[in-house]
Amino acid sequence: MKSKVFFVDLKVRRDCENTVQKIKRLYDTAGFDRIIDEGELTAIKLHFGEKGNEGFINPVNVRQVVDKIHSCGARAYLTDTNTLYSGSRRNAVDHLTTAIEHGFGYEVTRAPLIIADGLLGNSFRQIPIKGKHFDHVKIATELLECQSMIVMSHFKGHELAGFGGAIKNLAMGGGSVGGKMEQHKGLHPEIDAEICNGCATCVEVCPCDAMEINNDNISTIDDDKCIGCGECMTVCPVEAIGFNYENIPDFMEMMTEYALGTVARRQNKIGYMNFLVRITPECDCVPWSDTPLVPDIGILASTDPVAIDQASLDLVNKQQGFTASKLEENMEPGGDKFTGVWKNSMGDIQLSHGEEIGLGNRDYELIEI
Repeated sequence: MKSKVFFVDLKVRRDCENTVQKIKRLYDTAGFDRIIDEGELTAIKLHFGEKGNEGFINPVNVRQVVDKIHSCGARAYLTDTNTLYSGSRRNAVDHLTTAIEHGFGYEVTRAPLIIADGLLGNSFRQIPIKGKHFDHVKIATELLECQSMIVMSHFKGHELAGFGGAIKNLAMGGGSVGGKMEQHKGLHPEIDAEICNGCATCVEVCPCDAMEINNDNISTIDDDKCIGCGECMTVCPVEAIGFNYENIPDFMEMMTEYALGTVARRQNKIGYMNFLVRITPECDCVPWSDTPLVPDIGILASTDPVAIDQASLDLVNKQQGFTASKLEENMEPGGDKFTGVWKNSMGDIQLSHGEEIGLGNRDYELIEI
């Protein structure tokens, strides 16, 4: 049976059709009011954006979902987990500061902020799952304590995952720091010594002191210390650092199994919204926002994380790519936009493995409202 995915575009001609109104209508049409019961604590799972990034979901749009949750008699809170890499969200103090600076404070959203895995990312529970790689996963405590959840995801590219949507929001965003390390296991970066210029940018950002400059003025990596976060690769100005992409399929499957752990035993109490706006090549974890790959498309809602990500990917790929973007190929409508940027990525594995382990259904019906 096909999963239902509801869609609104961004065309507006009257005040009653603005984005605020469309979000409310999408929420109602998707039946999210039936997910949430009176008196419940309802998590809104978000990405607050790294400092310097502005691609995250507009807090004003988040406020509309908060208001809808409150109208059900439930109590909403905004939440995410701390990062594995160094940056402005590695601990709860910095993370909350960044969220407030990005406009997610109570005065805008009317919901408190809670970092789901505690001060340093060590608050989690072991959740049993039936996966190919894991039989238990480490999921942030305050995502498990809620009675219902709305997952709001900015759909965009990602160098390893291909793209980030609802599944990645649940997986990396649901795991504790230890859980993120499990997902990245085996993804140790490699350095091309012929390209490396010894600038030491990677040394400065490495959160585990795994990198140093050797006597030949070349970066080196201590694999015993490396946690596979990939931050060195993200900041390298000459692109001398990359992963061994033979390990990507396992990474993708492990990430998807963490998404299953985040929703385990309560899939009928979770709704998903994907925002297909400012579809950048990199994740909102980087401290910048690059030129979008395609035009803004719209907003989707579903109760199936696999279906909503599949529909989002299909809508992105239908677009004509922007020549001024990071796209190197596949610009034509129908071309795979994310492999047009990250040629070694395998984003489809999120969807195929997600379907295999019971996370959701790739077969969907797109309903425009």
